[in-house]
Amino acid sequence: MTALPTTAVVATAGSTDPAAPLVVLLHGRGSDESGIVGLASYLPERFAYAAVRGPIDLGGSFTWFQNRGIGRPVPESLRATMDWFRTWLGGVAPEGRPVVIVGFSGGAAFAGGLLLDDPSRWTGTAVLYGTLPFDAGVDVSPGRLDGARVLVAHGDTDPMIPRDLLDRTWSYLHDESGAALTAYRDGGGHAISEGALAALQGWLEALLP
Repeated sequence: MTALPTTAVVATAGSTDPAAPLVVLLHGRGSDESGIVGLASYLPERFAYAAVRGPIDLGGSFTWFQNRGIGRPVPESLRATMDWFRTWLGGVAPEGRPVVIVGFSGGAAFAGGLLLDDPSRWTGTAVLYGTLPFDAGVDVSPGRLDGARVLVAHGDTDPMIPRDLLDRTWSYLHDESGAALTAYRDGGGHAISEGALAALQGWLEALLP
């Protein structure tokens, strides 16, 4: 198992009020926090944003878990990094502070893992252009996300995430999970489209009016 860092590398934006709702931005595999923190400039200013670097170093870029193929986390690795993340979060967002998780690509799978592991912890979870972590040691039973507020966004021509995982994620969230779901889908690929960005903006505003 890869040793995880003792501290997290985090880029911040938005409100500096320690009581402001915290939106955690999770980058994709092979990237880092410096890119996804820019998403905050398009989102409501009244929120605090923290873009966290994935704890596994790929040699100058980073990821959230070791995998068995795209979108298929190694269960032991996912558990270790989720525990690492929750330790970091406990230092910046004690219970009672609203926390929203927004993950893109590999970060979406990690966000989905956090959501499935502890659905009541999150004010909302956005799974953008990625899959939930099926067969990875987290509970995906029917009704698992009862009432949890979730946004999912997919592109129909996404060349990165295997189609079977995209379809399984879409079906589970709509038909089995019990989530209070907002869904966006267009003909785009593996990037946050203008339509998906507008959906994210609106979802965040409605989540914490």
